[in-house]
Amino acid sequence: MESLVDNKKSFERSKIIASKDQYLEGPNRRGSELIFAFKVMWQFLRGFRKLHFVGPCITVFGSARFNEDHEYYIQARDIGSRISSLGLSVMTGGGPGIMEAANRGAFESGGRSIGCAIKLPHEQATNPYMHKWVCFDYFFVRKVLLLKYSYAFVVMPGGFGTLDELFETVTLIQTAILNKFPIVVVGTSFFAPIMTMIDDMIIAKTISNDDLRLIKFTDDIDEVINHISLFISDNYRVKKRFKPWRILGE
Repeated sequence: MESLVDNKKSFERSKIIASKDQYLEGPNRRGSELIFAFKVMWQFLRGFRKLHFVGPCITVFGSARFNEDHEYYIQARDIGSRISSLGLSVMTGGGPGIMEAANRGAFESGGRSIGCAIKLPHEQATNPYMHKWVCFDYFFVRKVLLLKYSYAFVVMPGGFGTLDELFETVTLIQTAILNKFPIVVVGTSFFAPIMTMIDDMIIAKTISNDDLRLIKFTDDIDEVINHISLFISDNYRVKKRFKPWRILGE
């Protein structure tokens, strides 16, 4: 039987091999932390430069695991097309499934289709229906860019990542980090437990009744588009797209 010391050494070796770039494991060496900080800064700068001219956008969140025959894929494709009809760009996480469907709807209808992809070992190959995209190493950088250029957010059925995006967006709006842009969640049967949980949070007074106004749940695509269009026209003047400067190589 291996001693505790041997077990610890074996564990440390396996951890080093398995966590080549585990920035949340720390404290790491100061040099490693500095390199990580520069990597993050570079990712942000590259994203800002690449996406500076893409807006105004509507971001669509959803699972990477639905194929083109699935009901939710078909809905997301229609939503992408309808968003384009408003003169807005469609932005997604740039992957397959719902993301591909929304990008595809915009792309095939002549609208602008944008992606903020993530480097993962599976599921996240970029889809072919984007005019412009950028690929990130870190989820938190990607999420900032997915929110930064959008005036509304559509949330389709998905997994842990989609729920993370939904609740982080709601939290940022609730805490006034983001303006009160509309969040429309599509799929009332899929999200029924979330709706129940929100009601329970109101009863428990962990959120207020006013927070209910931050999210609209629906299955009606017309309602999705009308809600977004009305909200934007009543509350915001959509900024014109910036023009690139040749002197900066843009």
